Amino acid sequence: MIKRLLAGMVISGIAGVAAAEVEFTANSFYAAEHPHSKYGYIEWAKMVEEMSGGELKPNVYTGTVLLAPRANLQGIRDNVVQVAHHAAVYTPSEMPVANSIQELGFNYSDPLTMILASTDFSMNNETQLQEWAEKGVVYLGSYATPPYVLFCREPVRTLEEFKGKRIRTAGSSVSQWVEKAGGIPVNVPSSEMYTGLERGTLDCASNAANDLIDRSLWEVAEHTTMLSTGMYWTGPQWGFNPEFWSGLSTEHREILLEATARAMSRMIVEYVGSAEEKLALAKEKGNNVYEPGEDLLASAEEYRANSVETAYQTSQETYGLSNGKEVIDDFIATYEKWEDLLTGVDRTDENAVAELALREIYSKIDASTYGIQ
Repeated sequence: MIKRLLAGMVISGIAGVAAAEVEFTANSFYAAEHPHSKYGYIEWAKMVEEMSGGELKPNVYTGTVLLAPRANLQGIRDNVVQVAHHAAVYTPSEMPVANSIQELGFNYSDPLTMILASTDFSMNNETQLQEWAEKGVVYLGSYATPPYVLFCREPVRTLEEFKGKRIRTAGSSVSQWVEKAGGIPVNVPSSEMYTGLERGTLDCASNAANDLIDRSLWEVAEHTTMLSTGMYWTGPQWGFNPEFWSGLSTEHREILLEATARAMSRMIVEYVGSAEEKLALAKEKGNNVYEPGEDLLASAEEYRANSVETAYQTSQETYGLSNGKEVIDDFIATYEKWEDLLTGVDRTDENAVAELALREIYSKIDASTYGIQ
């Protein structure tokens, strides 16, 4: 278990002078009620302050007031924010390793296993760690979405109905499948889904089911098709500025590591539950929910069957990784390890999940050296 020692003064990474309190800026571009913001930042910040006895004070911003979704990586790097969520799919050229792993997105549908496997991989794989360092990020923990489904302005259940539809996607793997199935992928941030559907620049959007309510998509997309188009997890949920991180005491870094493990566990348990609840609520509001037709489902399954080989190829040809196969295989092995570790664990118990994460990941991280450049 990570030690928590709260005595002593620290050097503030912002002011650069001795201070009993360290105030810093934390940013999540999701709305305040989204699980990534509510549990990952707002409640995380309260936890950090409580665990540090008031010595660490995150000032949390949510939504796009401070930074647009694609700007968070630059914001972390430039110390505009000291910690932020960043989705790697928004900056594919800058994060070839993370995006090579996301090429597997179509293959998975278990967010709890994924959030733990992704964190483990991202804090231990040397190629991935090198990328974080080069891009000016200290990675502390992952996010993972429930499987993305289709929210559409009109029914989309078959390949014929799918053909020609402009579909909001995130990442190249799902975009490739959309093209193969006859649709038109449109890569825009999730914050632009409502406007796109309302104005008709999008026919469908692909995202987690909770967004029907959390982002009011039920108002502009009356038809939901329960076709899993994969899930997302690459890029840090908590990415720290290296200078700020290095300026913290070891004890404060240990607090942030433990708080992250606990907040991450709460976030994913609540996110999964929220997606199920919000889908039911959307039905009550009149949203039509369909299972995909056989031909649409078969198209997705056919693409899924070849996706690992495609990921190997894409990692080399698109992202330029000389060891892409090795990196992807390590990720797959890490995911399989976590499938085993979660056997018998109560998936609805955030404390049980947190204790597992602390034991298997965070207790093995040396806060005196991790992320120090």
